[in-house]
Order: sequence, then C-alpha cells, then structure tokens
Amino acid sequence: MFVWDALQDLTLIILMVCAVISIGVGLATEGWPKGMYDGSGILLTLILVVSVTAISDYRQSLQFRELDREKKKIYVQVTRDGRRQQVSIYDLVIGDVVHLGIGDQVPADGLFISGYSLQIDESSLSGEIDPVDIYEQHPFLLSGTKVRDGSGKMLVTAVGMRTEWGKLMETLNEGGEDETPLQVKLNGVATIIGKIGLTFAVLTFVVLTVRFLVEKALQNEFTNWSSTDALTLLNYFAIAVTIIVVAVPEGLPLAVTLSLAFAMKQLMDERALVRHLSACETMGSASCICTDKTGTLTTNHMVVNKIWICEKIKDISGNESKNFDELEISEGVFSILLCAIFLNTCAEVVKDEKGKNSILGTPTETALLEFGLLLGGDYDAQQRQVKILKVKPFNSDRKKMSVLVALPEGGIRAFCKGAAEIVLSMCDKVADYSGELVPLSEERVRNITDVINGFASEALRTLCLAFKDVDDTYPENSIPEGDYTLIAVVGIKDPVRPGVKEAVQTCLAAGITVHMVTGDNIYTAKAIAKECGILTADENAIEGPEFSRKSLDEMRDIIPNIQVMARSKPMDKLNLVNQLRNMFGEVVAVTGDGTNDAPALHQSDIGLAMGIAGTEVAKENADVIVMDDNFATIVNVAKWGRAVYINIQKFVQFQLTVNVVALVINFVSACISGSAPLTAVQLLWVNMIMDTLGALALATEPPNDALMKRPPVPRGASFITKPMWRNIIGQSIYQLIVLGVLKFDGKQLLRLTGSDATTVLNTVIFNSFVFCQVFNEINSREIKKINIFRGMFDSWIFIAVMVSTIAFQVVIVEYLGTFASTVPLSWQLWVVCILIGSVSLIVAVILKCIPVERAVVKPKHPDGYDALPSGPGLA
Repeated sequence: MFVWDALQDLTLIILMVCAVISIGVGLATEGWPKGMYDGSGILLTLILVVSVTAISDYRQSLQFRELDREKKKIYVQVTRDGRRQQVSIYDLVIGDVVHLGIGDQVPADGLFISGYSLQIDESSLSGEIDPVDIYEQHPFLLSGTKVRDGSGKMLVTAVGMRTEWGKLMETLNEGGEDETPLQVKLNGVATIIGKIGLTFAVLTFVVLTVRFLVEKALQNEFTNWSSTDALTLLNYFAIAVTIIVVAVPEGLPLAVTLSLAFAMKQLMDERALVRHLSACETMGSASCICTDKTGTLTTNHMVVNKIWICEKIKDISGNESKNFDELEISEGVFSILLCAIFLNTCAEVVKDEKGKNSILGTPTETALLEFGLLLGGDYDAQQRQVKILKVKPFNSDRKKMSVLVALPEGGIRAFCKGAAEIVLSMCDKVADYSGELVPLSEERVRNITDVINGFASEALRTLCLAFKDVDDTYPENSIPEGDYTLIAVVGIKDPVRPGVKEAVQTCLAAGITVHMVTGDNIYTAKAIAKECGILTADENAIEGPEFSRKSLDEMRDIIPNIQVMARSKPMDKLNLVNQLRNMFGEVVAVTGDGTNDAPALHQSDIGLAMGIAGTEVAKENADVIVMDDNFATIVNVAKWGRAVYINIQKFVQFQLTVNVVALVINFVSACISGSAPLTAVQLLWVNMIMDTLGALALATEPPNDALMKRPPVPRGASFITKPMWRNIIGQSIYQLIVLGVLKFDGKQLLRLTGSDATTVLNTVIFNSFVFCQVFNEINSREIKKINIFRGMFDSWIFIAVMVSTIAFQVVIVEYLGTFASTVPLSWQLWVVCILIGSVSLIVAVILKCIPVERAVVKPKHPDGYDALPSGPGLA
C-alpha cells in the first residue's frame, strides 16, 4: 500500500515514462545492452527512492498504531466474581457491574442498578447538551457518554460493536491526524521552492534545446534528424524533470513527520503519551505552564499527618493503631468520627485474593479511610448498619462532599466533609475538649481558623469533618447546607515529588514561567510553592475568586507577578489561561485531572492531562497525557518539543543549500556550455541523500540540555532565521564557486587529459558535490554554535546515515558507472573530492563568527540562577 502511495508522485511518474522512452530509443540506436544503461539507471534510482519512502512511511504507521493502542487503554472499576477489581475496557463482558464516578466515560451499554444524583452527558451520541438524569425509572446508560455528576453502578448489557456507540462508529471512518502548524508552514515553503524549481527546470530545458537547435542550424544539419538527436532531447527533458524532483522538497513534510514520530516514541518511553502530533511541536514554544499542585508537583500519596479534635491537636505518625483513649476524646465523638470517615466517602475498602485490605478511591479519600482503619474502624460493618439516602459527591465547584443516612436506631444524620473554610462556615456548633457539643463562638472560629492556617503553612491539605442530626420528617432527596457540628480538622500530608524543584528551575532558566493553580487553601499552596521554588514572594499569591473579580486593567497589572493561584475554581483557571493567551500572547500549557478542568485544557495551547489521577473527560480534552502525573515529565515534553522545532530548522537549512547549488550549477552550466554536469541519475541520488536520508539524520537528533537554556520561540516568529540564511547563502556561494571552477577550468587544474577527460571531470564534480552535502549535513547539526561535533556520536542514526551515504557513493562511482555516467577515480582525485567537501567545515566556522542577531542579556532569577524572560516576565 505504501509503495503504491509513493508511486503516485507526478514527477516520479514523468521520470518513469522518460526512462521507458529512453530504453526504447537507446535499444533502437545503440542496441543491447548499451542502450539500456541510461533508462535503467533512472529506473533503479526510482525503485530505491520509492522503497526508502515506503519503508519510512510504513515504520511511522506502525508507531502511530502503537500510540493509538496506548491512547485507548482505559481501565474501569468492576465487581466481578463477587470482588471489586480494575479491568481494561476491552476485557468487559456482559454481566459485569461497572462503578461509575464523575468524569468517567461509560464503557459499555448497560442498566443502572444503584447510585446517587447520577447525571450523564449524552452530547456525543444525541447532540443534546443538557445532562440526562439516570435513576430506577430511567435506567439506560449508553457507551461513549460521560458522567457529569454523581456516582452509580451499572450492569453491562452490550459491549464493543454491539453497543449504540459501536453501531454509530461502524458508519464513520475515523479521520487521520490533522497537519500540524509547522507542516502547514513548511508546505508553503515547499510550494514556493517547487515553483522556483519549475521555473529553473523550464529555463534549463529551453536553453539546452535552443543551443542544440542553433548548433544544428549552424552545421546545416537542421533537416537531418536521427534517433541520437531524439535521445539527446529526451535526456534534456529528463534533466529538466529531475531538477523539479530535486527542487521540490518533499523531504520537508517527511522530516516533520519523522521528527514528531521519533519524539512521540521517545516520550512514550519517558511516560508521556502525545495524543495530537501538533502538541509535540507547540510544547517547544510554550512560554508558561499553569500546573496543578496535587499529584503533579506532589506525590499524590496522601497520609493523615495531624488531626484537631475536641480542641486538641494530635500528631498521627507511623502505622500504629490508635484508639479514642490515645486521641484523648470521648467514645461518643470517636464513634461519630468513624461514621464521618466511613459513611461519607466514594472510596471502598475491598479484599484481594489473599484476603488483604486494599482501598480503591482518590488519594484524599484513601488517606482518610486508611486513618479510619488505623483507628480500628470496620468499613463493612459501618456500611451495613445504615441506609444511605442521598449522596452529593465532591466536585471542584462545591469543594465538599455530603451524604444523608438513616441510622439503625432511627433518625437521619447528614455528614459533610471538604475544604476547611467552606465546611467551617456551614457549622454553628463544635465538639469541645470534654466531647460536649457547644455553640461555635467567634473566638472559637478564630482559634479553629488559626489551626487550619497552621496546618496549611506546614504544607498540609486541610479538611473539615462535620455532621448534623435531622428528624424523620426531613425530605430524603435533599441534604442540609447549614447548622452542622464540627467534629475534626484533618491535616493530610502530600510530599513534594523528588526532582520537582530542579524541573521548575529548568523551566525558569528556559524562559518558561510556572504558575501553580490549585483548589487548596492559600497557606498550603504557598508552602508547597516555596518548597518547589515557584513562589519567590508572598504577595505573588492570590485566591481564584479574588482574581476573577478584578477588572481587565487590574489583571494586566497583576498577572505578570502571579505565581500561585489558590482556592481556584475551574472558571478562575480558564480565566487566567485566556488572559495569558489574549492579553500577553503567551503560549500556555495547562495541566488538569478533573472533569471541570476540561474547558481550560481545551482552551490552552497545550493541554496536559494526568494519566493516573485524570478523568476520561480530562484526557479526551488534552493533547498530551502525562502517564506518571509528574511535573518533570512535563518539562521533558517541552524539551522534546524544542528538539523537534530545531531539528526541522537544521534540516531546512541543509536542504535549501543543496537546492540552491543543484539548481544554479545545472542552469548556469546549461546556459554557458550546453550540457548539465549532473545527470538525471546523479540528481536523483542527491535528492535521496537530501530528502530521505537527510531527514532521517537531522530530524531524529535527541535533545540536549542546552535547549533548555534559551528562550522559547515566540508566536509568529519567522521559521527561517537570520543565522540560517547566513549559513545557507554562505555555503551555497562556497559550493558554487568550487563547482564552477571545476566545471570551467577543472581539466587544467587537475591535469586531466585523454578521451575520457570530460567524464572524469563530471565524476569529480558529482563526487565533490556529494561530499559537500555530507560535510554540510554535519555543519547543519548546529545553526549558531561553532562546535558542530558535540553529541554527534550519541546519535547512532546520524552516524549510520553518514556511513551508508559515503559507502553508497563509493559503490556508485567505482562500480555503477554504467548507470550513473561515472568512471572510477584515482585515490588522488578521491582525496581532492573529500578535501573540497571538508573545507565546508571551515567555511561554517567562519560564517558563525559573523554576527547577524542582537545579543540577549540574561536577567537573574531571584534565587540566583539564570532566567530568560517570557511574555509577562518582560512586561
């Protein structure tokens, strides 16, 4: 299939026709086998070009297929064989009971068994944006829809292509990957170069033909035409078509795809799954990252570290069991605390095959349940004793979770837990030091607020647990919103990930500003941000609601200094992203894990969803999935993005140089001497070095640390920079002078005599031209720096391409002269060719000493290391 696709190229088809005609005319005039040589040479080279293109495309398709498989790996919680477990959506069978929570994608068609406030977004199937309520009377759940709110259990009734979603997908063909912005930009460059090549090709053909006709007229042979004349004109036409082949840089899109595919594969090994090709390259231009705290900057392995209960603070250390005597609280308060932990939760304690307890749920819920088990509580017993009437699960807007339960001894009780200051504001009573429930006076509120702030300043995540007793007449379908009794304030420790501080410093040194956007308390956020090296001054932290209340002018003043946004809601995050993009022209990367992060992920230039903590909705709206939820991985994506951009710049510089030289030398030579020094077969070989092998060598270079010590490429920056133009023009002038001197004075300089002197000279020109490209490929490894050899031997692909190119060149010149119109050269002439090529290394050094850009003065970051400014930083 890929061979067939490669054969669809119009210029290749024209060359094939030329080759066939050439063989026909050659056999008629020169007989077998001599008449076959020219046409067969073109055909053999075309077969090689098509094979290399097809193999390259095939390998890429395999990579994308593998990435696609990885993209669709989704695991769900099911009850099977009486045990709750995690399975892949591909392993679901009819009869499984699937557990659904906010942000999950419904993995199969099924029937609602039980749940609370379950709302489903069916827009992907029906187009209706209003959520659909699911309950006993309306129990149908469809594959491909998403959970907007609530939680529930579903019995699977249809899977795979038997589901409604499967039937819909059967009628659609999944579209391919869109072209990336860089591919679009380079396609424009390729079109312009192609038009220039076409003009040169037509001019070359016209000049050669006119000269030929004039010579015939001057020799009075205008009326005498032979098959040799037809063959000469056909060769002129083949050279013209080959000039078009060389000029059309089909290697540009190939280089972009190769580079992106290579980067995607490497990032896959480094725990980042790129969902959209363009994200790889956009990430290289990212000038600021808005990152979550929990799980990204921190480990997301939470443990209860401190608890404030009955007006006393207790340290919870180690895994030793605790009882109410050790906590110094009454039995009544202890019993309510266990109920608040075990009943007001979306997590579940399950037993594995060996009978060991394990907890399935979010890290915060898991930490609380682990604490409850340490206190000697029994999750199953607590759940069996009560009837749960209604649940309002936690989400980013409410920042709390509530549950209404019917107690075994009669009566109804509501439990609430969530963000400390929100739950505290809902309370009017508290359990005092003796366990008595007393009114919450202003002084007590101040004391509790100090405790919360104290916990937060120690980088602890704070939660309040509260309850309220209501009478039996209370409606079962609503949960109270006030008059609760505060039981405890819990401080949960979530340690900073190792390597995060270094990753943040790498970002700042690379001109990427880091904003921490979190739903946590501002004191917790500040403490963690300082530990990570993000926050440099307390006044650079703000709360989300306060930020959203500001006018546009006020935002313009404060955004450059914002390093931390705490207590932010999804709309605050979206607001910040929009202002950074629109007001300051930033290229913004955003991390997110929750369903409510989807708008900000979608709106940003690069959305990064968390692979472990992220919901399916967040992942679907993201461009990159960070499989290990680690901030250092995000920095890696930026590094690879920069490598992609600069690798393609290197390739463009290399290719444009070859283009200019090949076009000009053939055109000028045709005008002056009436013959082209480079034949069709030779030009096709050069095209192969230039396009496919050049793309392979330069587009797959791994990133180096120096990439993260320069500013990001701004929006709208010219792709071909001034240093690139300097290198292209300088190298082209050198090559044209050398090849021109060889063409017009080479016989005298090299003391070539004899009947084959012209063929030997043309072989030397061809050989020198190829060696100039080989050494220029090494030059292109660095656009600005003089040391072009640094890291060269780290890239085995580059070395392999260099060695194979030189080996092929030796074979073509020494053994395939019949097809390539070359003759074997003496070792002295080989040395001359290599020296001509290697002088281009010296030319590159001289060129790089010519300044064409203004120097950038690097400011210092407050912590002492170098930092480059990005948009708001400059403001």
